Amino acid sequence: MEPRRVEGVVAMARLTRVQQQARTRASVLAAARQEFIEQGYAGAKIDQIASRAQLTRGAVYSNFPGKRALYLAVLIEMVEGADIVEPPQRPESAGEALGSFARAWLERLPLTGDTAPEGRLRLRSLAEVVDDEQSRTVLAQIARLEALLLALGLESCARNGSASRQVRLAELALTLLGGSALLAEMAPGFGDPFDRARACEHLAGLPLADTWAPPYLPFVKPARTSRDVWSPPEGLTDRLTGDRIDLRADGLVSVLGAHRMEAAEDAVRSARSGERVTVAVVTGDPDETGLLLRLRVADLASCLRRVFPAEIWRRFRLVIGDDAAAVATSIGLTGTDDTTEAAVRIQDGAIVARAHGRGAAHAAAAGTARATSRKAGT
Repeated sequence: MEPRRVEGVVAMARLTRVQQQARTRASVLAAARQEFIEQGYAGAKIDQIASRAQLTRGAVYSNFPGKRALYLAVLIEMVEGADIVEPPQRPESAGEALGSFARAWLERLPLTGDTAPEGRLRLRSLAEVVDDEQSRTVLAQIARLEALLLALGLESCARNGSASRQVRLAELALTLLGGSALLAEMAPGFGDPFDRARACEHLAGLPLADTWAPPYLPFVKPARTSRDVWSPPEGLTDRLTGDRIDLRADGLVSVLGAHRMEAAEDAVRSARSGERVTVAVVTGDPDETGLLLRLRVADLASCLRRVFPAEIWRRFRLVIGDDAAAVATSIGLTGTDDTTEAAVRIQDGAIVARAHGRGAAHAAAAGTARATSRKAGT
């Protein structure tokens, strides 16, 4: 910040309210990170964090509702503040992609000489943090979303248009890597990370016979046709690529609560070939569930960007946080929570189909197809 002179005396320009809030938040995060490094999550104290930051306890709570939210925010800052790598070439095969992904993911394993608390921070460990049913439910849904996102990358490696579903393969790889993290936390130094990366490569050769055929799809309630003007929100950020999103193109827009993230695959598989799919994840608990979602998505995306070129994600966009709330409002949802599941079909600048409830994205896509067929036959 540039100093200014007042009657021969050098004085610091007064900070705006927003600048002061940002400075306070940064001080709290820096103090919290050091406290977590030294004391671990269980031993960290809000009073001590406030003392480290030279702030009051109330100043800490004015920025974060509690220790869990503060811990998640520290991890988010670590992940989102990491260096951005150059976009890679598309992998030649799913096996090559899995090996590269595993090597990127395994870089979080603790280093020799790290203390236990330092190691847990490097691992983005949630072992001491996820201690309630809500968090476990959300983590299970996030894991399903993570598997879908990795699978979309693996499916892009198929040659000659012969892509098959790779969600089960992605689940296996994430299970192996997740187990590696737990072992690193409980038994540091056990096993060779390079062996695990090679093991992930070989997973691609397993005959998993993966298909997408949810039993509920034939019973999904049909979408309601409409012709509402589409006024999409602007300035949204895709959490996979970091790029700005233009929602004016034809395609599906699905709004999912934190307990319904597994339904993202309904949108991906039901959308018409070449059309874009936007999934907006909302939650009734932005202070903690929202941070947990942001952390896990940012962590996965940082690994995906090191393996897959950005163009493979052009068809699928993911928005969370305030952006997701803006999307929900734009499609006419007056209230959302962790169980929300709704979708609309966009065509020629209008919302032509609306659906709510389980299978909403599938219904929006299928309903529009029926309506289009009837019109063509008229």
